[in-house]
Amino acid sequence: MDNSQTNHLKSYGIAYWVLEKGVEIEWLLNYRGGSYLIPYDENIENECIVRNVSYQVISNAQATSIRQEIARPDVNMEIVKLNKAPKIAVYSPKNKQPWDDAVTLVLTYAEIPYDVIYDEEVLDGVLPTYDWLHLHHEDFTGQYGKFWARYRNYPWYIENVKAAEDMAHKLGFKKVSKLKLAVVEKIREFVLGGGYLFAMCSATDSYDVALAARNTDICDVMFDGDPMDPDAQQKLDYSQCFAFRDFKIVTNPAEYEISDIDVTETRPKSITESNDYFTLFEFSAKWDVIPTMLTQNHVKIIKGFMGQTTAFNENLIKPGVIIMGEFKAAGEARYIHGEIGKGFWTFYGGHDPEDYRHLIGDPPTDLNLHPNSPGYRLILNNILFPAAKKKKRKT
Repeated sequence: MDNSQTNHLKSYGIAYWVLEKGVEIEWLLNYRGGSYLIPYDENIENECIVRNVSYQVISNAQATSIRQEIARPDVNMEIVKLNKAPKIAVYSPKNKQPWDDAVTLVLTYAEIPYDVIYDEEVLDGVLPTYDWLHLHHEDFTGQYGKFWARYRNYPWYIENVKAAEDMAHKLGFKKVSKLKLAVVEKIREFVLGGGYLFAMCSATDSYDVALAARNTDICDVMFDGDPMDPDAQQKLDYSQCFAFRDFKIVTNPAEYEISDIDVTETRPKSITESNDYFTLFEFSAKWDVIPTMLTQNHVKIIKGFMGQTTAFNENLIKPGVIIMGEFKAAGEARYIHGEIGKGFWTFYGGHDPEDYRHLIGDPPTDLNLHPNSPGYRLILNNILFPAAKKKKRKT
């Protein structure tokens, strides 16, 4: 999985396919970019050939030598055993959206199966049947992504509002914001019970804002039919949040922003596509196994990409949250991780790792053109995480 790999993204699909066959894999953390050691089988070799994934056949003696090298206390490497194919769900609306989702794009490209679920399924209690949940680019605050000012007369916006309101009424809620709060609390229960949550773009900060606003109304009249609570900011309960604290909500309904967690509108104007990069932290593989798994890559400097939520203001991140990728000079965290209860969560800023400023209505990214994308690799590291025999982060 170093720079010699012909298709990094489909390699994860091969690993998932092998796990589905009941074969255990050794993930060699920090060894040649996080390679996989898999027992030889002609069928696996043929599948690699079909999917254009490069591989090496080695002897048992060579495998033993690699394990011995990794076991040395003076090298920053570790072996993690993967022993099951995680069952994956994507939280996404059933009606067509005018934007694309990087996670579903890469899962499809890597040939990793997943189920699409939404509000009704979540409230029906299906989450415990899954190991891993991805949150599509959702606005869990009930403000429809703050698209009202610019897109309120567009057919897709009108359709989305109607579909959300119909679903809320069907499930017994007077407001979409109340439905979404019930959903985020179900997701919270899922993680507390041992589930794994992965979110990108607006699903990251809007999730925490919705939890913090559980006892107030932050939606203005055009979103839910009545004014927001004038004391909403003072009533936020940050103790409910996974990742963030002390943030300020954006109360202007015409402003395309939910809170000051996101830095899209406040980052220096000097940051452009040509100089927007973030750096992955290097963790101790033998002590910090989890963040090491989640940062496996063939490069350590990743090109940035924007989104409705581009990156997170580091000053608003809770103590104890692990920052795994940051643009340090700008005070931006791009890739963060934490534990809550028995479970884990990861938030990844931005919309599409291979489309710097993906606009509504733009065509989806063709991953055939980006088979070695390091930004997409970070997503797939999270996919395999639930397959590992768990080790808590040592302190």
